[in-house]
Amino acid sequence: MLRLTDITLPLDHAGPALTQAVLARLGVEAGDLRSVSVAKRSYDARKRGHIVLTYSVDVDVADEAAVLKRSASRSHRVKVTPTPDTTYRFIAKPSPAQTLRPVVVGMGPCGLFAGLVLAQMGLRPIILERGKKVRERTVDTFGLWRKKVLNPESNVQYGEGGAGTFSDGKLYSQISDKRHLGRKVLDEFVKAGAPDEILYVNKPHIGTFRLVSMVEHMRATIEGLGGEIRFSQRVDDLAVEVDVDGVRHLRGVVLASGETLRADHVVMALGHSARDSFAMLHAQGVYMEAKPFSIGFRVEHPQSVIDEARFGPQAGHALLGAADYKLVHHCRNGRSVYSFCMCPGGTVVAAASEPGRVVTNGMSQYSRNERNANAAIVVGITPEDFAEFDPSGSPLAGIALQRHWESVAFRLGGETYEAPAQKVGDFIANQPSAELGAVVPSYTPGIRLGDLSTALPRYAIDAIREALPAFGKQIKGFDMADALLTGVETRTSSPVRLTRGEDGQSLNTRGLFPAGEGAGYAGGILSAGVDGIRAAEWVAEAMILAGTANAN
Repeated sequence: MLRLTDITLPLDHAGPALTQAVLARLGVEAGDLRSVSVAKRSYDARKRGHIVLTYSVDVDVADEAAVLKRSASRSHRVKVTPTPDTTYRFIAKPSPAQTLRPVVVGMGPCGLFAGLVLAQMGLRPIILERGKKVRERTVDTFGLWRKKVLNPESNVQYGEGGAGTFSDGKLYSQISDKRHLGRKVLDEFVKAGAPDEILYVNKPHIGTFRLVSMVEHMRATIEGLGGEIRFSQRVDDLAVEVDVDGVRHLRGVVLASGETLRADHVVMALGHSARDSFAMLHAQGVYMEAKPFSIGFRVEHPQSVIDEARFGPQAGHALLGAADYKLVHHCRNGRSVYSFCMCPGGTVVAAASEPGRVVTNGMSQYSRNERNANAAIVVGITPEDFAEFDPSGSPLAGIALQRHWESVAFRLGGETYEAPAQKVGDFIANQPSAELGAVVPSYTPGIRLGDLSTALPRYAIDAIREALPAFGKQIKGFDMADALLTGVETRTSSPVRLTRGEDGQSLNTRGLFPAGEGAGYAGGILSAGVDGIRAAEWVAEAMILAGTANAN
């Protein structure tokens, strides 16, 4: 098979046009073209009103060698390469009898894929999830959204599927992926019920409702392969042993029930909100560092405004769907403001995991057909910004900052889990909002209009206030007066990094494999899944080494 890239066709091209374009680009006869399959499809909307589709295709042609040789002689016109091999291959599988069963802590995307790959290797992993099964946690999550009742152990952050279950289900990432592990993630999702289009569209997404059934399917696959999944099993401590050379070795995990589960290989696949777990690891001496993240607000616009600004007269086209955007502005005060986790045709959701705090996030269904577009508009912050919240220099200082501003948001919202909100026009003019305009807020349990100028640090308020008009120059209507800001967004990524070595293990605790978003090594469903696969491979390699050492 050969890969042919950068085929550009009109948005409304006829069905045979792609095949005709391939024939013309390759300079072959129709009889020599055995098959054409789409590897990637994206759109180019830089010229508003003249949107084109861009394809990469895999073709099966007679005499591939001759086609490659001919294309190489005119490479300025046609780029043809052998189709990359994206097949996932397991590393050499260790014998399950050589060591204790591996343990995975957390069942978000990272833990899910770590457990799946370990199970596919025949290693019968034990997965510990502090929250509930996905459908049970959905009931608890709706309890906050509809009844203003928070369950601290079962919510948007905790439970089967992780925080990604209540999201847009975005499946794209900018990570370096030379081994095509992302394709393994997508292939497993398709097996679990995702639409085939996620394999070739440029920015695939699934949506919450589909993710729920997919997570259940993957759970059943893991269990069918001999894996064991235990819900409502919070890990409260580690069993660590120090050898005669002073090297720390993990020997198990201590559950909230008091049970100690023996294990020599533990994947710590925490989410970015596992604050008590971070504190426990820090108390146990596991090496970690504070890391940068971002804070800000959610902004809502009518989706029609974004569609018109991005697509012009072609807004609403079936192949385009609801328009998204990606924005960044570098401010006079040295801060950068950018859009994050943009959810076309979605809703702003309550994402708190601790009592007395308000946190926002965004979510979309697969259809993306809700009235509003929403995104986080956030400001980058660094560990230097955390110092006032923990002068001791603890790596947990970022958590203290998050908690402070989430508590402020709770108070500004009336202490009922309603969120503080303000219209964009009023925010820019530095005046409180008293009534809504054209944008109907999607956030439940509800919003309380007022003044957001005290909801974040002054440097963040100043930066966002400067950025919104600048974004309005990039997307017409972005700074419309009736657009709505809802606060606060503080969980953009983990505030800590559980630093690991090249073998995937903690720098100072052998047998502990930090992975995924909470460990500071992923950002989103796809990258977290990829990191889970890597973690499973590192565990398998460590088990092989342990088995060899025991044999000797």
